[in-house]
Amino acid sequence: MRKVKLSMQMTINGFVGGLNGENDWMTWNPDEEFLAFLSSQYESSDTLLLGRKLAEGGFIEHWENAAKQTPENPFAKKIADTPKVVFTKTLEESPWNNTVLAKGDLADEIAKLKDQDGKDIIVVGGADFVSSLIKENLIDEYYLILNPTAMGNGLTIFNSLEGIRKFEPVSAKIYSGGKIVLSYKPQND
Repeated sequence: MRKVKLSMQMTINGFVGGLNGENDWMTWNPDEEFLAFLSSQYESSDTLLLGRKLAEGGFIEHWENAAKQTPENPFAKKIADTPKVVFTKTLEESPWNNTVLAKGDLADEIAKLKDQDGKDIIVVGGADFVSSLIKENLIDEYYLILNPTAMGNGLTIFNSLEGIRKFEPVSAKIYSGGKIVLSYKPQND
């Protein structure tokens, strides 16, 4: 069975975006080891999941443009070429290339995707969509990419929990470019 993996950039105090979804807080000073980590994540997957707000906010368009403008960028091409599933309750059809819509019950749609043949599935955002996945305990592995930044207020992903959720730490890695990747699996008591 395929795994659903969250790969989410965040500040050291847990924000994944500014109040309006801004990402100017993200740092980009990658070292070779961090790039290898990102590459391994995308190579181990063949599907990207995202919410409608992130899709309409330009995520898909950004990576398609980056793939055209910088074809030597392996991440741009990989992200542009990877099939995407956008979760929505409002869109009737997908306006994006290589993208299908998931409009049914969140848990049912995730179960169907996990039962398909293929590689793992990466969740790329946005905040509300990820919060829904966390609330329903639909993520198998968490990769929280901490940027060496903080802000006073913003979007979070764990605010939908109604109680305590426990996780098993898998790994922690500090990269010389300044990012820290924390990996966890949910404890299934």
